[in-house]
Amino acid sequence: MTRGAMCVGLGELLWDIYGETKRLGGAPANFAYHAAALGNQGIIASRIGADHLGQEALDWLSAVDLTTEFLQIDGTRPTGITQVEVDRRGEPSFTIPGEVAWDHLEWTAEWQRLAGAADVICFGSLALRSEHSRQTSLRFLQNARPGAIRMFDVNLRHSIGSAELLDRLFGLSEIAKLNEREMHQLASLLDLRGNGITEWARQLLRRYTLQLVCVTMGGLGSVLVTDTDTVQHTAPQVDVVDTTGAGDAFGAALVHHYLRGAAPDTMARAANRLAAWVTTQMGATPAADAAVTAATREPESE
Repeated sequence: MTRGAMCVGLGELLWDIYGETKRLGGAPANFAYHAAALGNQGIIASRIGADHLGQEALDWLSAVDLTTEFLQIDGTRPTGITQVEVDRRGEPSFTIPGEVAWDHLEWTAEWQRLAGAADVICFGSLALRSEHSRQTSLRFLQNARPGAIRMFDVNLRHSIGSAELLDRLFGLSEIAKLNEREMHQLASLLDLRGNGITEWARQLLRRYTLQLVCVTMGGLGSVLVTDTDTVQHTAPQVDVVDTTGAGDAFGAALVHHYLRGAAPDTMARAANRLAAWVTTQMGATPAADAAVTAATREPESE
């Protein structure tokens, strides 16, 4: 694929609140932002409030040339926020209030057209915490065009229900991305056999006929598993400031090269590079660095 792909982030758009400052975030929105920085068409499908934080989100997205066409406006519920605390290692913890706009995603004719046109749909599990948004998200995924890539960005910080729901989400996906801690949780929830990340990833791949399973491991890098390859790639060593959004940047770079038929090692190298750079910045959507973007698009051999 030579053109910029239509990469949709489906789910939450929110403000990450760091004390007196804030950064726009939400895993699907972060994915769309970084996909756009790599030259794709990044689109956020979410819902915000008709409040000052919603207007600030619209203004910020317009300033960075991301379309707001598929953002729904909720007249009664507030724009989502999360309170972020970052420890000395740069690891964040989140407090996320409920009953916000993105808990009430609506199925519309505009979203049906978007679902049918997307090349990639990245969705996570946080926006599935409410039954309303869960049903809308499932409908969006089921209306994807043949050949589209649906990437399940697993996030088990908050309960998403049963193993049956996880079965359904993996079954609707071509790519699964999760971190090491989440893989350990899944091994218990889904009764995965064997020992260790790689064996569990292979089982996920086979059980759900996935095309790619990726497990991120922070500073240790990542493991990518396909039906023919298993690649472990180390991450660049950097001075970590804040790891918020690093996994979302990883996913954007991963998909960018996957769509272009890159080898797993190339995908891993590019994704680890971009994710590592994001950890050196505060917030999940830092202003793009031209050199980092160029290196991510064309990762040289190591």
